[in-house]
Amino acid sequence: MTTDAITARTVVFHELGDPEVLTIENLDLPALGPKEVLIRIEALGLNRAEALFRAGTYYYLPTLPGSRLGYESSGVIEAVGDDVTEYAVGDKVSTGPNIEMSSAGVYAERVVLPVESVVPRPEGLDAVTGAATWLTYSTAYGGMIETGGLRPGDHVLITAASSGVGIAALQTAARIGAIPIAVTRTGEKSRYLLDNGAAHVIASADTDVVAEIRRVTDGVGAQVIFDAVGGPGLAELSTAAAHNGTVVVYGWLDQRPMAMPMNWPLRILGYANMELSVTADGRRRINHWIASGIRDGVFHPHVGAVFDGLDSIRDAHRLMESSTHTGKIVVKL
Repeated sequence: MTTDAITARTVVFHELGDPEVLTIENLDLPALGPKEVLIRIEALGLNRAEALFRAGTYYYLPTLPGSRLGYESSGVIEAVGDDVTEYAVGDKVSTGPNIEMSSAGVYAERVVLPVESVVPRPEGLDAVTGAATWLTYSTAYGGMIETGGLRPGDHVLITAASSGVGIAALQTAARIGAIPIAVTRTGEKSRYLLDNGAAHVIASADTDVVAEIRRVTDGVGAQVIFDAVGGPGLAELSTAAAHNGTVVVYGWLDQRPMAMPMNWPLRILGYANMELSVTADGRRRINHWIASGIRDGVFHPHVGAVFDGLDSIRDAHRLMESSTHTGKIVVKL
């Protein structure tokens, strides 16, 4: 199969805004380059970054009008470029790394991508689960282990713990022998978080998080704080870190300015997934980490909700913005 004269139903938006700006249009696929593959998309994994991008509050802005959307998907390769040796027609793959969403967003029935944006789908994962795996576990691995230096026996404080990345972080920390402490807004998700690897659960709405961290760590504090929120609360949260501890900020759910914490010595690092996934060696390490965790049964990607078809994309985004779900939201094509 070639991409000549192939069109694909594709989600685009022409202005910034809420989920109502998302539309579906038939777009022509570009000609297949020598190091590119054509993928028939089977499922899309939604990420908070896509809601921010759509609203114009992500770290880079969409190119309008006609911006595409989406990082993560799973599907089957239907055609390969002349110089592609990594994949063959029929291979089951996922997408996620090195995607500029305006031009190459994967919310579509078919996409053409460079091989650097494609990873093998781990053995045993169906399409829906495959779309809920790569970005969450690669963020947890890259942020906590490669950047944060998390080690066995370390306490790690994980905010937004019921999110897709939060669940992956709990399982990742538990797998290396660290002690994950989950922070969530209320206690109603405690059993779910404990079942996914949390050693302790703290409900921030009715508990002094810093005091509770000090209590469960016998006054030492957490060696690593893995934070998705940022904002002015980061300064207080950082006081829960151990002496010479590390704070890794990987998300900006609270986009107000961050205040500088004063409990030095303390390392504060920002983590962006593209720093690791941009290189072939980084992708190799990520892929082996995820595949081995799936294989030994420690990693259980959690899908919190499944929507049917591209026409449900607005509803899926509304649920994501409500923050009432757990785990990952997936749209099945």
